[in-house]
Order: sequence, then structure tokens, then C-alpha cells
Amino acid sequence: MPALAPPVADERSALREYLAFHQSAYFAVSYGLTDEQARSAPAASALSIGGLVKHATAMQRTWMARVAAAPAEPPKDTRPFEQIAQEFGDQHVMRPDETLEGLLRAFEAQNEKSLRLVEAADLDTAVPVPQEIPWFPKNQPAWSVRWVILHVINELARHAGHADIIRETIDGATMYELIAGLENWQIEGWVQPWKAK
Repeated sequence: MPALAPPVADERSALREYLAFHQSAYFAVSYGLTDEQARSAPAASALSIGGLVKHATAMQRTWMARVAAAPAEPPKDTRPFEQIAQEFGDQHVMRPDETLEGLLRAFEAQNEKSLRLVEAADLDTAVPVPQEIPWFPKNQPAWSVRWVILHVINELARHAGHADIIRETIDGATMYELIAGLENWQIEGWVQPWKAK
């Protein structure tokens, strides 16, 4: 993962490369952490590296399901509201039965799906705004696929910044040294632990 996204030739390549660039930040910020460190919340908030990886996975899954279904809405979640709410709350927490490796594997799988959609989707297709979600605008009937992809990039960047602060609080490691460590590890022929099995 270089410190800058690669040059781009057009709008679609820009969307794809910036999405991939911000996805890769989560692997760098997780580099070298134990499960205990990834689960820890050393700052004033309850955020952890593992929780942020988990949230970034679920956030992409939700938004990209909307892209995949557009111009229709994705299938309705028919589970009881309590179950949906519990899952949403759990989305930000790395539970004791979860491992960083497992969370990174799930994140990587979702990243690949997201990137495939960016490569294939019609960027002008309308994505219906869910009217039942209270924080979404009621006067906006739809966003474009382009808008949704930009929103996902924005969310990944915002939470990667949170993860940077948490990582520096854990052990003082900063993003540039983590990027270098991860790249050197890959150059030496090692694969990520979540790809080794």
C-alpha cells in the first residue's frame, strides 16, 4: 500500500482506485496487532481497530447491496427490529469470540465484491433513498450509484482516520511506518495471515 493512490485516467478508475486505497488502510493499521490489541479501546471512545474493521465491512455490504439492487431497493430485512438493532450495535465491537484474522478475511471478501461492483455498475443508475431510516433526507428520492460509491469512500476514509488515532494510542505506531512494515513483509514473500490458510 503506497502512501498515495495511484494515478487515474477517468472517473471509473478514480472511483475504483480511491476505494481500493482506502480499503487498504485497514490492513496497514492492523499490521502486527494481537487480537487483544485489536479489541482494545484505548481512547476516550469505545472504538477499537477490530470494531472499525468490522464496521467498515458491514457498511460496505449495506451500501453495495443498494448499488447491486438499483434501481430497485434491496430485499427487505424481515427479521425482528430488536435483532436488527442488536446486529447494528454489535457491528462496532470486536467480540471475545472474534479474531482480527477472521475480521480481516471478511473485510477482504467484501472489498473484492465492492470493487467488482464499481467496475461494472452504471454510475448514473438511481439508488432509492430508504425513507424508513430517520437520518436520511425525506426530500431526496434517490442518489446515483456514483454518489453511493463516493459516500463509501468517504466513510472508509473517516473511519481509517479513527483507526490511525487508536493505533497510535495502542503502541505509538503511525501509518507511514505501518505501511512500510506491511510492504516489506509482502516483498519478502510473506502473505497476510488471513490469506495463509
